[in-house]
Amino acid sequence: MAEAIVREATEADVEATLDVYESVAAEGRWIGGEQPVDRERHRARRIERLRSGGLVLVAEVEGQIVGELGVEIVHGRGDLGMGILDGFREQGIGSALLARAIEWSRAQGLAKLSLEVWPHNARAIALYENFGFKQEGYHPKQWRRNSGESWDTISMGLLL
Repeated sequence: MAEAIVREATEADVEATLDVYESVAAEGRWIGGEQPVDRERHRARRIERLRSGGLVLVAEVEGQIVGELGVEIVHGRGDLGMGILDGFREQGIGSALLARAIEWSRAQGLAKLSLEVWPHNARAIALYENFGFKQEGYHPKQWRRNSGESWDTISMGLLL
């Protein structure tokens, strides 16, 4: 498999990042988003993030965007979210995206990066811990799913 190129997204990448988001959401296990994805709302959020100084990174393999990472600046910290297409996980793409996001966040003078992750996503938790993120809280029934179920989350943070 070819090595991923990680770069800052442009508005021209927004549709491809939405495709990644929609694909990962369709799996129903890894991110908060679920089908059906409101592409208009997510498109507007990505464009706003790009225009307002937030970060949207993409990982590209042989011309295809296979992963995305966003950092939204909130009160001097960055809220981080990431998704990688099935078939491209466990190849260092998440590490490459995360390293670049941490570097960018430090350059912006952010105090902290924070995120929420499902307790069953051991692979993501291990990735974040490898980069120095600490588990800061366990939140029972934090996230209501379309099915009506409420899923627990773990909040994690990295002091910069």
